Amino acid sequence: MFKFIFSLFLICSSLLVNAQHPPVFPAMTTDSSSIKLYNLDITLVKYSYKPNGIKFLVVHDNEDTGVKAGFDYIRWSGGELIDSQYGGVRDYYFTYMDDQYRIDPNAIYTEVGVKTRLKKDFFSSNEVEKAILNAGKQIVDFYDPKATGYFLTLHNNADGGFGISSYLPGYDLASTADSVYINFQMDGDDLVYVTEPRLFKSLKKANVNVILQSKFVSNDGSLSVYAMQNNIPYINVEVQHGHQEENLRLIELAIAALKEHGLVKKE
Repeated sequence: MFKFIFSLFLICSSLLVNAQHPPVFPAMTTDSSSIKLYNLDITLVKYSYKPNGIKFLVVHDNEDTGVKAGFDYIRWSGGELIDSQYGGVRDYYFTYMDDQYRIDPNAIYTEVGVKTRLKKDFFSSNEVEKAILNAGKQIVDFYDPKATGYFLTLHNNADGGFGISSYLPGYDLASTADSVYINFQMDGDDLVYVTEPRLFKSLKKANVNVILQSKFVSNDGSLSVYAMQNNIPYINVEVQHGHQEENLRLIELAIAALKEHGLVKKE
């Protein structure tokens, strides 16, 4: 079954052109870094305009509402955005020694995460797992959280699938959350996810949907888990596809929280 799905993906992806990323506006500059994961080419494109210590990271290539909202912020306030480009899809698909593999690029930052979340036909070699971990390291190094002092990521979701209610007691992600604050006037799909209590308190005060990650969260290889393990403050602004205006509003509040606690370092 996995081989059939993988083959279907390859057929569909061959019909795709590059993802429709927002146009680069005048005076914006670009830099890039390439990752080779066997037959999969991943390009990290850094868009910059008046760098000022604000840096966004987008790891999924099918979540362009976040990219557009990030560009909106940068256009008026300056900053940088690193966009992952590998064919306009969510997961990484690649082959090694005629075997097919698939993994979420938000599951490649810890050894445990790679081992538990890598999808394959039979078994994977240590070489493949090391290559995936190295791809995650390249993403982290290109973003350079030591220089920024934090991770600020942008994600998008589908209507009614995953949202703030997913973290409530009795729901799938309840064990992931230490605390949850809900503004019932907001769309439940629009939220901010953080790893530090001080950021949670600031965003709760701003009256937005916000989740504080539990210290006992399972090691799923995600960037938020990596950030917590390495004591790096992490904020993810997550909104429903198409909610670009709300995405920008939450970005501004997330950045305000980072600045409130002195986490933004000027370039």
